[in-house]
Amino acid sequence: MTVDNYTSVFDSTKSDISQLFIPLQLLANFPYQMKEWVGMNTTSRTKLEQKNVSLEKERLILLGQLQRSAELAAENLRLRQLLNATELLMQSVLVTEVIGVSPNPVNHTVTVDRGTNDGVYIGQPVLDADGLMGQVVEVYENYSKVLLITDINHALPVQVLRNGLRSIVEGISDFNLMALRFVSPTVDIVEGDKLVSSGLGGRFPMGYPVGTVSSISQKPGEKFMEIKVIPSAKLDRSRHLLLVFTIKDGDVTRDINE
Repeated sequence: MTVDNYTSVFDSTKSDISQLFIPLQLLANFPYQMKEWVGMNTTSRTKLEQKNVSLEKERLILLGQLQRSAELAAENLRLRQLLNATELLMQSVLVTEVIGVSPNPVNHTVTVDRGTNDGVYIGQPVLDADGLMGQVVEVYENYSKVLLITDINHALPVQVLRNGLRSIVEGISDFNLMALRFVSPTVDIVEGDKLVSSGLGGRFPMGYPVGTVSSISQKPGEKFMEIKVIPSAKLDRSRHLLLVFTIKDGDVTRDINE
């Protein structure tokens, strides 16, 4: 040991011996390196699901905010000052999830997992990522019931996005179809016209997608045309929805915390 400490006689020998031990060192470190690799390249199913839910909520909120872009563009083309109009509302939204569906095919209602504890109120508008879904009709502590716009008892003031024509769209208990009422044969409406909420009545905010005109017919002797509308919202498929908190007429902004 003394000779090795003060001379270089054994340096070449030590180098050869260390080369022999390299495979053993690699083998000894393999379990630790494998553990690190597995930890870096795998994620638990729970974390993935949580991340997916979080991303879906963010996507839903962004899509809800973008729904009004078509209305604003059309109104700007008609030189209307919507940004200063009293009916143009800013909204706070709260993500909710459908936890129940009415078993009655005639009554189109769903139950969501938000209630009075979250500030939900009767008459509150409900959206999905594509358009208006309906409104809250019953509120409990931890859940609420939503009446869909396709329910036979539901009517919604709308306007044609292209020209501002106003009318009423009613549910006919068909998730894929609604009826546009009281439209005279002389008015300017065609298949493919987009319908948005008009804001009349004060229940629904102005400018949200409602549906698209799918067919127009005129029966002999009838005063009004028979017009069918395909809803914009995926009423029988959407799981995550948005509860809209409208701010108007000096109401105080609601702070929504999920």
